[in-house]
Amino acid sequence: MTNQDIASKGEAETVQTEETAASQDRIPSNIPSKEIADAPSDNEPSPSESEASGEKAGPHEATAETVEESDEEAIAIEEEVIEDPLQVARDENKALREQMLRLAADFDNFRKRSRRDIEDAARGAKMDVLRDLLPVFDNLERAETHAKQATDVQAVATGVAMVIRQFEDIIGKFGVERVKSVGQPFDPVIHEAIQMLETKEQSPGTVMAEVLGGYRWGDRLLRAAMVVVSKAPAQERASGEHETASDTEAAGEQAEQAESEQDSEKSESTGESAVFEQNDEDPTAES
Repeated sequence: MTNQDIASKGEAETVQTEETAASQDRIPSNIPSKEIADAPSDNEPSPSESEASGEKAGPHEATAETVEESDEEAIAIEEEVIEDPLQVARDENKALREQMLRLAADFDNFRKRSRRDIEDAARGAKMDVLRDLLPVFDNLERAETHAKQATDVQAVATGVAMVIRQFEDIIGKFGVERVKSVGQPFDPVIHEAIQMLETKEQSPGTVMAEVLGGYRWGDRLLRAAMVVVSKAPAQERASGEHETASDTEAAGEQAEQAESEQDSEKSESTGESAVFEQNDEDPTAES
């Protein structure tokens, strides 16, 4: 430390000592030293001034925060209100397209599932029919084996007839029935005529024989019966045609006779009317 520094330090201590002495001279003698120590200095602010300054600064800070929050809310509301119509339309189009694709996929799955269910049901129905027909096939095989070794033809025929009745019982269980043909009038809906025979024993148009049986399932025709239909002999048809022709001629003659009679009556009535007209025109002709 130099001499100059020491001199300046001493001057500063001397000035501080003088100021302290002057302040002690200004303090009254009757104030206790404790109150003097607790008294605030001139540089420190008083508690009332601090509270006042705090109260004044608080409302300003709260107002600034409220203004900032209101500005942020206004900006958010403006962003929500101001939307691009094109973007809104694109979003709706995207949502509708996704919904349409989901519906199309669901419908395609439903169609495939329905088709599979129908095929399974048809396959199950066929299996039931075939399962019931297998015993008929088994009995036919037994009949064939027995026919090769049998000496009694009647026994074989009886066995085949039993198999046929078994088959009819099975198809009857499914609602299939045989079409009645022999002795019935020919019906082109359920009968198919393959031959016509002249006979006097049955009236024309009657089924005489059945070549192939027909079957129906409920109100549906599975197969038409092939039948032989009766017709009148040639002589009876010729006599019938002759009688028809004679009847036609007689009717024609009667019609002509009636027309001639009508013409004669008309002529007579015309002559009488002419005479009456003449008499009316010349009343002095008779005198």
